[in-house]
Amino acid sequence: MVYRYFVCDVFTKQMFRGNQLAVLPEAQGLSESQMQNIAKEFNFSETTFVFPPEAGQTKMVRIYTPNSEVPFAGHPNIGTAFILAKNGVFGTLDTGKEVVFEEKAGLVPIKIKRDESGYIWCELSAPEVLSIRDPVSKSLVASVLTLNESEILTTTHPPQVASVGLPFLLVELSSVNSLVRAQIDISKLKLFFEKAGVSYIHLYCRNVEDFDIKARMFAPLDGVSEDPATGSANCALIGLLSQYENIDDFDKNWTISQGAEIGRPSVLYGRTQKQKGKVVGVWIGGHSVLVSEGTLKL
Repeated sequence: MVYRYFVCDVFTKQMFRGNQLAVLPEAQGLSESQMQNIAKEFNFSETTFVFPPEAGQTKMVRIYTPNSEVPFAGHPNIGTAFILAKNGVFGTLDTGKEVVFEEKAGLVPIKIKRDESGYIWCELSAPEVLSIRDPVSKSLVASVLTLNESEILTTTHPPQVASVGLPFLLVELSSVNSLVRAQIDISKLKLFFEKAGVSYIHLYCRNVEDFDIKARMFAPLDGVSEDPATGSANCALIGLLSQYENIDDFDKNWTISQGAEIGRPSVLYGRTQKQKGKVVGVWIGGHSVLVSEGTLKL
């Protein structure tokens, strides 16, 4: 069998920036082991496989890291919608489109349009409501990040796991210097995983340069030493920050920088909505650019 694939860079308008994604738009016939092997072959943080819908929505999408399948992720949804739209699967984008992907975490609505410059823009709505777990030990987190405890801020929230479809440990740091110096101590990460129940660690600082948030995300146990742009983590983060905001009702826009430390600068645009003291909506969006296309012969 021959399968087409496309490679795009997500959360950027320029090639060789943003987060790399491989998309197989017609994946019918592939087994789970084949999909896992293909994802490992591309060795990007994620690869997506598109199937006909099973629940009456637009498409079914399965997402694989080099090591495992995940129920939801941000840049794979944005990039997959971009590739399908660019290939004309959704028809003309003159008035925009709304599609829904069926995924293991649930239904993921995505809005697609062309911006004022003609670039394709995609924005997803998180598939789950915000969930927040118990705090994680500050000393344990500091040891895994090879930082001092004093570099971890707890003014707004302690190190805490939150999710809107995929759980992440969210940690606010005191300075950009701390963010740049942070690195994962692999020897302590497995113990951390046993205690915290999560191995995805998302670090951030607020109000850096022209951005509301500057972030880094590490997932070495899943084959991703550092991710250039993590839509699912930033969805959880802005949802968490909005929940802790001492305002009952608001709509807020967020501009997020990620990936610069590994030479793949990315820009993510988030939105949150809060009503009667509860976060009721989280969105993340951005641009993508096509890099290459080809075929796999299996």
